[in-house]
Order: sequence, then C-alpha cells, then structure tokens
Amino acid sequence: MWRLVRPDALAVLKDEKCRRSLARYFAILEGKRHAKFRLARRLEAPFTEDQSLEDLWRLHDQLTQQYYRLEEEVDSGKVKLAELPKPEKSYLDLKVEIARRMLAECRFCERKCRVNRLKGEKGFCRCGLEVEVSSYFSHLGEEPELVPSGTIFTMGCSIRCIHCQNWTISQWYEHGQKCSPKTLAALVEDLWREGCRNANLVGGDPTPWLAAWLEAFTYLDLDMPVVWNSNAYYSEEAAKLLAGFVDVYLLDFKYGSNRCAERISSAPGYVETARRNHLYAVKYGELIIRILVLPNHLECCAKPILEWIAKNLGTWVRVNIMDQYRPEWRAWELPELGRRLKRSEFEEVLEYAKSLGLTNLCF
Repeated sequence: MWRLVRPDALAVLKDEKCRRSLARYFAILEGKRHAKFRLARRLEAPFTEDQSLEDLWRLHDQLTQQYYRLEEEVDSGKVKLAELPKPEKSYLDLKVEIARRMLAECRFCERKCRVNRLKGEKGFCRCGLEVEVSSYFSHLGEEPELVPSGTIFTMGCSIRCIHCQNWTISQWYEHGQKCSPKTLAALVEDLWREGCRNANLVGGDPTPWLAAWLEAFTYLDLDMPVVWNSNAYYSEEAAKLLAGFVDVYLLDFKYGSNRCAERISSAPGYVETARRNHLYAVKYGELIIRILVLPNHLECCAKPILEWIAKNLGTWVRVNIMDQYRPEWRAWELPELGRRLKRSEFEEVLEYAKSLGLTNLCF
C-alpha cells in the first residue's frame, strides 16, 4: 500500500545525494550493515553497580571510542558480528545504568530540572518514571527515505511551542498508555514485522524517556535502525548516551534566535544547544535536519539556520525545509503566528538554501 501512496519512498532508494548523506542507514536497510545498538550490545563494559557515576562516565567515554573502532571493523568485514561473544555487561548496558542514575537528578534535556523522578518528582516536561505511549503505527508522512516509518509517539516534551501541532501529546491533554521497556521493545518488534524501515522514536519529544528507550533495545536483536526524532533541545549528557545507539538523528532546527526560542517555545539557550547537538549528530551518526518555516521568521530564524548549516555541517547534509506550518494550540497569542505560511515565504527560504550551495534538500 505504501508504494502506491508514497512512490517517492521507492524513488529515494536511487537518490545519490540522499544515499551519500545516509549511506550507513541505507546499508542497514539492504542487509549490509548492522544497527548500532546491536553492535553496542557486543562491546564489553566491565562495570559494577557500586561504582560512582563519575567512574561510569569515564568508562563510557573510553568505550565510545572503542565502539566506533568496532563499528568500522564490522562494517568493513574485518570482524563478523555473529563471531563476537555476548558479554555479561555491554556498552549498551552501561548506557542504561548511567541513564537510570540520571533519573535521580534529571538532566536529559538542556533545561536540567534535576528533579528526582525515581521518587515521583516531575519537572518541566511532566514526565514520570514509566513511559507513556500515545500511539504507534507505520507512518507514511515522514521523509521518503524513512517511509514506512515505525513511529512510536510518547507523551510529554522538554519545550513548550505555543504552535505545537502535537500539543495534545506534548502537553498532556490526552492520556498515554503506560509501558515498561519490555513492552516498548515489543512495539518495536511489531513495527518491524509490519515492514517498517526504522524505529522512529518521537513525541512530544523522546528525550525525557531516554532511560527507558535504551533499556528497551537491550531486549531486541534485529537490524532495525533507530531514528531519534527530536527537537534537539537535549543535554550534552544525553547526546553522549545517544552516540553508539542512534543510527539516524532526525532533528528539528527550530530557531536561529534565542529570543524567538524563549518567546515561542520557552526554550532558553536553544540556538547553542541545537548547534552542539547537530554537530554531535554528524560526528556519531547520520543526520536529517527539519526546518519548519514560521511566518515572519525568515530573517531571524530560517535564514541564519541555513547559513550555519552550510558553514558548519556541509552543503551535502540532508535538509527538509517544511512548509506545513498552520496555527495550532495557542499560536494566536502571537500575531505573526496566527496565519499559515505564505507560498512566497517558503519559496524565498528554499531559494536562499540553494544560494548557499545546499544540494541535498527535501521539501
């Protein structure tokens, strides 16, 4: 069915520019590479639960370097995944242990509320200890290279965009289904059986639930690429935990101005945070950038974002310039957001991207 609805999802398999920027992702789809989390499960991590968090982080930093050497060896065929022993404790297990401890002083997002979620405290995102899932299904509306995408929508978000199109999920206006990490793993496996190309972790935003997501994949042993579909407002600690776990970073780049980020999304320091996490993404995985063009925010946001991408990430990176803005939730509180995007505004941003030399555009 998806082949009829989204023929571009087939055509993209021959798109040389897209394949270049997402080479490893396509190789996983073709059975030539392994999902990162499977490799992470085979890298031994000699740690004990009585070690300090600082010691665990030092070990994690060392193993991250070892992980990427292992990935290179397996990808090149020098080492076979099937021949690697299954360690008692793995690099992925270490990530889970660190993430669990972070729940006691939560700092997964850049806001770093430092609440103790293990004791029932809730911060800005209002996420508790047990994951709450809004829905999961084979999504046909994502970028063509992702379709059909196995999306799992979780409740809550680390920012508060007053124009959020998923506001009933992100702001808890609906109830989610509580799920254990094992249940999350079962959802991923269901989507795999349905023929989805990837596990698309989304919300809201997946960041508050990072500990559960890491644990969920300790129960899986299939080559399904992990797509981290995020607003890019996560902490550097979270970025380190995502390395060696996420195959494709599907990151929003929402604002080119911190003033706009605070005014519209209650996200102080967004620009620097998003820049750092996009740099992490191209270093440790593959990247698709989403830019939702907002009306009247071309000069302050869309254009500076594109300039930074071209200068710092390269003109080859995959960029989706999105024209589907519509006023939702509380958008009418800001006069400039109370209307749809004009076609002329979108075309102006698109032409500007091309003038910067960006060649791998999706729109």
